[in-house]
Amino acid sequence: MAEASLGQMIGPAVVLMGAAVVAVPLFRRLGLGSVLGYFAAGVLVGPSVLGLFTDAQSILHFSEIGVVMFLFVIGLELRPHKLWAMRGQIFGLGLAQVAAAITALALTAMVIFGLSAPVAFIAGAGFVLSSTAVIMSVLQDRGEISSTEGQKSVAILLFEDLMIVPLLAVVAFLSPLSHGQAGWTDILLAFAALLALLVVSRWCLNPFFALLAQTRAREVLTAGALLVVLGAALLMDVAGLSMAMGAFLAGVMLSSSSYRHQIESDIEPFRGLLMGLFFLAVGMSLDFSVVAAEWQLLLSLLVAFTVVKGAVVYVVARLFGGSNHQALHRTSMFLQGGEFAFVLYAAATSGGVIDARENALFATVVILSMALTPLLMIVADRLLRTEASMDGVDVACDLKGRILVIGFGRFGQIASQILLSKGVELIVIDKEPDRIRDAGRYGFKVFFGDGTRLDTLRHSGASEADAIMVCIDAPKAALQIVELAQHEFPQAKLLVRSYDRGHSMELIRAGVEYEIRETVESAYLMGAQGLRALGFAELDIEEAAEGIRQRDAQRLSEQVQGDLMSGRDQLHLQPVPEPLTRPSGSK
Repeated sequence: MAEASLGQMIGPAVVLMGAAVVAVPLFRRLGLGSVLGYFAAGVLVGPSVLGLFTDAQSILHFSEIGVVMFLFVIGLELRPHKLWAMRGQIFGLGLAQVAAAITALALTAMVIFGLSAPVAFIAGAGFVLSSTAVIMSVLQDRGEISSTEGQKSVAILLFEDLMIVPLLAVVAFLSPLSHGQAGWTDILLAFAALLALLVVSRWCLNPFFALLAQTRAREVLTAGALLVVLGAALLMDVAGLSMAMGAFLAGVMLSSSSYRHQIESDIEPFRGLLMGLFFLAVGMSLDFSVVAAEWQLLLSLLVAFTVVKGAVVYVVARLFGGSNHQALHRTSMFLQGGEFAFVLYAAATSGGVIDARENALFATVVILSMALTPLLMIVADRLLRTEASMDGVDVACDLKGRILVIGFGRFGQIASQILLSKGVELIVIDKEPDRIRDAGRYGFKVFFGDGTRLDTLRHSGASEADAIMVCIDAPKAALQIVELAQHEFPQAKLLVRSYDRGHSMELIRAGVEYEIRETVESAYLMGAQGLRALGFAELDIEEAAEGIRQRDAQRLSEQVQGDLMSGRDQLHLQPVPEPLTRPSGSK
């Protein structure tokens, strides 16, 4: 009996993990992102397709712990003073976007779809609460959380999380089953819970983790971290607040703790798995019977709500000083409804404000919008890539210089400094407008241009340049530039940054004059410094480094000729040097 019970527990987990490990890599390879992969896997195993899972709502509620842990980790990255510095964005930008969007969506639902005022308000308010899970995952994948625009998005999401409290109070006020007094009680309870959480986080958590650290048992620290996250979430849930908000505040209060990095590493594995489970559960929750029965109304609601919310987000972004590109970028992220809409719609259904059919309709619209968001963002990114905020950026046109530098990232910047120190005339192009503007602030002129395009190379002076330095970090693009330059600009020597050993071999076969792996010289210097730290003589260090360089160059040449194609070489591993003996005269 026990074995059968255990098998029944393991079976669903195996199915979910199997669906995820197949769908997510496939969707990432297709350039559609991991979130959409999880959605698709959830739809496949859910009740509407294969029917391997029938209770999607239970899985969805459980998997919300992933969102909770995600917000806790984000909180660990935001110190209290940094959060305080964001108060203007949270209560300014966030309030403006939420208030304007609720008003616009409610009016749309009333005028176009003929819903009553209470039902229209609930429908619009739920769709306004964007998906924290989707947006934060996208920001993290792109490394944009710490950027200025990323911080604005975080501020808006935080305000939307805070809004669940007054919105639930409004639901209680609108409910024919209550008399409105419960709403004020809930608000007071919420403030009391927030105060208790702040007090405990500020004065109790550091001593708590110090006590656990004394046990020197890693699993105890992990249990303590989980206890803090889930305890904060439970306290907020009991008070009628967002569980994610509670975890976020606990993370913020621990951000200055000396145990922050240990806690983050303990939480990370659970956070990643449960976030994936959350997106799977959202996909499972898509009810195709509702879609089939009322697809015209669903499609109309989805289009209308998406367009109206997008227009509001764009206008608010521009009013608060965002450029056209920044406003469009933010709009593409906030087009969807989110996980807190399910909480609001469920509360409204329980309170008799909306009926079961309306709950199913609104929830399905939110799920569809969450599933479409990754696709919309991909389309938006491609459309905005060329237009990408070209304000203050000059496009390469009829330029002349002795050396054309393609790519002005960290590698190109350093390489350019050596040339400039000797007065060499450079033309530098890059296709990242933000990077171009940053260079301009320091008095360095960089032109906008995509080096993989022949017309750009011509306008950038490649036909008269003595050399072309390819400093970009994309191997395929670098090879494409090499092919164009060799065919069209044979007078220019090609000096190319290589990504790894395999890329170096391709460049050598292509016939470039010079290639260098982006990290090889710095790695040689680090190894040499390690020998110095051990007291080796300087002559021995120089001999060792030069010997490694020569052997590596010889082996690379042999590999290019196809004489050495062992498994080690195919893995791009470096040749292992002979052991070095410690000189007797060293310290």
